[in-house]
Amino acid sequence: MTALVQLAADSGENPLVPPPVELIVGLIAFFIVFAFLAKKLLPNINKVLDERREAIEGGIEKAEAAQAEAQATLEQYRAQLAEARHEAARLRQEAQEQGAALIAEMRAEGQRQREEIIAAGHAQIEADRKQAAEALRQDVGRLATDLAAKLVGESLEDHARQSRVIDRFLADLDGKAAQAEAAR
Repeated sequence: MTALVQLAADSGENPLVPPPVELIVGLIAFFIVFAFLAKKLLPNINKVLDERREAIEGGIEKAEAAQAEAQATLEQYRAQLAEARHEAARLRQEAQEQGAALIAEMRAEGQRQREEIIAAGHAQIEADRKQAAEALRQDVGRLATDLAAKLVGESLEDHARQSRVIDRFLADLDGKAAQAEAAR
């Protein structure tokens, strides 16, 4: 390596500076290539870059529009969901009110039917009691007249007399029953 440095120092020329002819030819070739690239290649590159920039900007705008639409749809969905929840709560409340009204109505109907059954039962019992009392009255009257006829020794076949005796006997019997009831 020292030999090369020695040789370069002996020749007197600077190895870093090219000869002037090569410099001029290199510059002309550079300007021709530069002009060719500026005229042909640079517009195509700019066109591709513009198309890419427009595509990117369009994509961003589309993405922003899609995001705005998605946000609007989300808000609409949330509003519908809130409305549906409100409607469900209203229907639930209405169903509870209808259920309570139906229960109250059924209770009232049951109470009314119970009262009707009790009233019918009391009426039937009263009718049966009156019928039994009348049958008992007739049987007791017949027995009383038969007994009185045996005691008195005369016939009580007369219906008017028989009715008076029976009525007086039953009145005495009712009076004794009332006294016994009052004593209790």
